[in-house]
Amino acid sequence: MGNETLTITDNRTGKTYEVPVQNGTIKALDLRQIKIGPDDFGLMTYDPAFMNTASCKSKITFIDGDKGILRYRGYPIEQLAERSTYLETAFLLINGELPTRAELEDWTYQVNHHTIIHENIKKFMDGFHYDANPMGMLVGTVGALSTFYKEAKNIHDPENRQKQIYRLIGKMITLAGFAYRHSRGLPFAYPDNELSYAGNFLNMLFRMTEPKYKPHPVLEKALDVLFILHADHEQNCSTNAMRSVGSSHVDPFSAVAGAAAALYGPLHGGANAEVLYMLDLIGTMNNIPDFIKSVKEGKGKLMGFGHRVYKNYDPRAKIIKHLADQVFEVTGRNPKLDMALELERIALSDEYFIKRKLYPNVDFYSGLIYQAMGFPIDMFPVLFAIGRTSGWIAQWQEMLMDGEQKIARPRQIYLGYDKRDYQTLDQRSATAA
Repeated sequence: MGNETLTITDNRTGKTYEVPVQNGTIKALDLRQIKIGPDDFGLMTYDPAFMNTASCKSKITFIDGDKGILRYRGYPIEQLAERSTYLETAFLLINGELPTRAELEDWTYQVNHHTIIHENIKKFMDGFHYDANPMGMLVGTVGALSTFYKEAKNIHDPENRQKQIYRLIGKMITLAGFAYRHSRGLPFAYPDNELSYAGNFLNMLFRMTEPKYKPHPVLEKALDVLFILHADHEQNCSTNAMRSVGSSHVDPFSAVAGAAAALYGPLHGGANAEVLYMLDLIGTMNNIPDFIKSVKEGKGKLMGFGHRVYKNYDPRAKIIKHLADQVFEVTGRNPKLDMALELERIALSDEYFIKRKLYPNVDFYSGLIYQAMGFPIDMFPVLFAIGRTSGWIAQWQEMLMDGEQKIARPRQIYLGYDKRDYQTLDQRSATAA
């Protein structure tokens, strides 16, 4: 086999096996041949939370956590945040290349003209309690779209699949805007397709009595950049959910609902809210030393620092930190910013945090920006979901085109009882007595 192999000796049997190494990995199924007897199932790997297991091959997003690198289709996130728009980046993620001028015009037109939702969806949303969480409403209504577009189940028809992609990206901002308005007791504000994608979303959130809403250009650009930064992030929890649910060949609306539900959790889409809760808990600059002391003693957590993947400064956090300055010039300085900056200074200079490679991540500053722009905390995961939709779709479509992929079905290590005989209620009562 040459040098691109791994030689394994099973000390239980003395047998030696040679398995191929490809792209720095071995196939888990190649371990199945390692057995101690003919009735043995064969060796498996045990990897809770996929800490060191690749579930797919992908050409979408590259991350080097040790070097703090994030690229979409090869393009550095810093360049896309500075020069691109969210819709252009979404096209890149889904189609593999940046669009030509004509392609971008058509793509933008198609997405914008699929922002309108069926009027019955409004009735569906009216069924939620008046103070329902906007993210819960988004999860439910995205899934409900599959009942309005029954042809969406024809996922292997490229033309039909493309139409659902337009619908998902276009309608996501409308569903999110309507969920916000419902949770605040406000009348729904309809899309204005003359605005940009981010501007249109702000319109559906904040338009009141004015006949034409005009978003502030700085806030509009900031939100667009935040959508870009959240668009994809390799095989994270919600993307894994998108691929796993989608592997059953369900329609994309149902798969996105599953991904959004995964994003709903405080360890994923709600992480930036946890940062604000932490800053509220600290209260003032004077309390920071005591808080840092409690973190070192294991009595608290430094939220917004550290990441499963990044062992360096999250490149998205650098962009957001610069973005915050621009936003605060318009909205006024968030009073929590000084505490955040001091926490960052300490974390980047204190040996305790340096040794553990606890650098700021994307969540550390994003919540401060969202709050300054007027978004309530329960909208933070919704904002995340809007940006991530294009990444979910790109990953879903790549999964469908991958001939090696099958319906997701992990193995388990069974540690329960061996065979037991059924006992009647009387027998169980006697045993208990």
